[in-house]
Amino acid sequence: MIIYVDIDGTICSQEKNTEYDKAEPYYSRIDKLNRLYDDGHTIHYWTARGVRSGIDWSSTTKQQLTEWGCKYHEVTVGTKPHFDLYICDKSVNANDWFCSSMI
Repeated sequence: MIIYVDIDGTICSQEKNTEYDKAEPYYSRIDKLNRLYDDGHTIHYWTARGVRSGIDWSSTTKQQLTEWGCKYHEVTVGTKPHFDLYICDKSVNANDWFCSSMI
């Protein structure tokens, strides 16, 4: 299975004013995703960091993922669209997913 995972508000705290370097990891969520990685699933982190500001947050993001022990195959920074509501038949709310026994 190929799994795309948001970063801010999903595996770490959502910081205001794009202070991404102050984000705190949610290790229980990271552990769950790492188990999926270990089970052979493809993990792709995808974030909208920098979409609106034009700032390249790639280095900071990759450093954080490394420091937090995140296992992944790819990370894409700054190409995810910024939106207020996303509707898709394959989407799952992060809080619902991490609190459930899905997968």
